[in-house]
Amino acid sequence: MAIRDDQSFSERMSTAAKARAEMLAKAKARAEAARAKLDEGAAERKAAAEARELRQKQRAEEKRLAAEAAERRRVEEAEAEKRAAEEAKLAAVRQKEEELQKMAQLLAEQKAARDARYAARKGRQKKGR
Repeated sequence: MAIRDDQSFSERMSTAAKARAEMLAKAKARAEAARAKLDEGAAERKAAAEARELRQKQRAEEKRLAAEAAERRRVEEAEAEKRAAEEAKLAAVRQKEEELQKMAQLLAEQKAARDARYAARKGRQKKGR
């Protein structure tokens, strides 16, 4: 600002004080705007952090539920496998019993046929005497 020769010292001092006050007011206004922008950024970061934390909790819950489902499925498969093994074992025992019965029946039929041949041979021998 150009200084005029007709101004007194007190006028110049009051003008300088007014200029300083205006600069201080501008600086305060800028500081408040920066603070407001900083607060807004902090609020956005806080919201983003909360959303991230919520997503992490949801993922952890989903992972826990998936692990529980996998464990249940594994247990069910193990039980089904155990039942299948027991059924196979019972089927093998039944088949073995059936084979034994067939074998016993075959042996009985063979013995009956052998006895019949023996009796027929003895009957022929007695007639011939």
